[in-house]
Amino acid sequence: MLKAIAALLALAILAGGGLWFWSAQDRGAGNASPATNAAVDRRIPVRVTTVEPRRFETVLESLGTAQANESVTLTATVTASVAEVLFRDGDDVEVGQVLVRLASAEEIADQREAQVALTEQRRELNRIRGLVADAILPRQQLDQQRSRVDEAEARLAAVEARLADRVIRAPFSGVLGLRRVSTGSLVTPGTAIADLDDISLIKVDFTVSERFLGAVRRGMPIEARSVAFRDRVYEGTVTAVSTRVDIATRTVTVRAEIDNRDLELRPGMLLTTRLPLDPADRLSVPEGAVIATADQHFAFVLNDDGTVRRQQITIGRRQPGLVEVLDGLTEGERVVSDGILRVRQGTRVRVLDGDAA
Repeated sequence: MLKAIAALLALAILAGGGLWFWSAQDRGAGNASPATNAAVDRRIPVRVTTVEPRRFETVLESLGTAQANESVTLTATVTASVAEVLFRDGDDVEVGQVLVRLASAEEIADQREAQVALTEQRRELNRIRGLVADAILPRQQLDQQRSRVDEAEARLAAVEARLADRVIRAPFSGVLGLRRVSTGSLVTPGTAIADLDDISLIKVDFTVSERFLGAVRRGMPIEARSVAFRDRVYEGTVTAVSTRVDIATRTVTVRAEIDNRDLELRPGMLLTTRLPLDPADRLSVPEGAVIATADQHFAFVLNDDGTVRRQQITIGRRQPGLVEVLDGLTEGERVVSDGILRVRQGTRVRVLDGDAA
């Protein structure tokens, strides 16, 4: 009985194995595709970029403070009361315009007296000149009268100078700040009356490291930005380079001028300056196309036969995403930019559609 059961189990196992074998064979036949009969494409997929020139420049960024082209605080030079204020806060004024008149009644009286005295002395000079011509008076008396006329002219000039000190004028054209005196105020020498700034041109001083001293020259263009006007870029020109290097910071001060006809920039504003040095068009490749080994750099150049070669290159400056190529490549060559870690010397590659960005 046991032998019969064992025989039946053996037959069942053999039958199941046969069914599994034929089922697996059928599945394999069903999944087969014509591609399995074709050659497998073993080329490495990569993206390439064409070597072409781009603009490279060394940019020095620094912080500077805006200054007016001309700036002065108007003050009195004598002690007197303010008789008349002829300006308002923020007025645009022209050179020589009268801004404040101080009390000057005494000086005006002295001026009239000096004018009368001068007129009298000149009349006497004319009288004596005629008498000398007629030989009635000696020539010595004529010379003495000429001296009296000169003295009268000098006294009048002194009075007029004192009178001019009581009239405060704009020394140059510009914009006035806030008024600090009122009619009737008593001012003394040094009393501030108002600030006057010529802001049609803004000067900005900034510092650069002494290592760039040889590259900074007068006439170079700069760009400046202000947090007050974030969307504006102000263009200026380097006008002067300091003759001294700060021994503490090893920097040199550079001054530039910016056209400010719109009067947006004001003295004292903080400006971010950008000074480009030695701009030039150089061959470039993406940063991802360069492999660094010790102190050497390499790129993989695509050959006409679809293979790549390992080419040593000399790189220079960098800018976001790009590297300047000084030697080793020529314009128009194509280099591997994506998939560079998967290729070797002589590797056959398959270029994906389109160059890498």
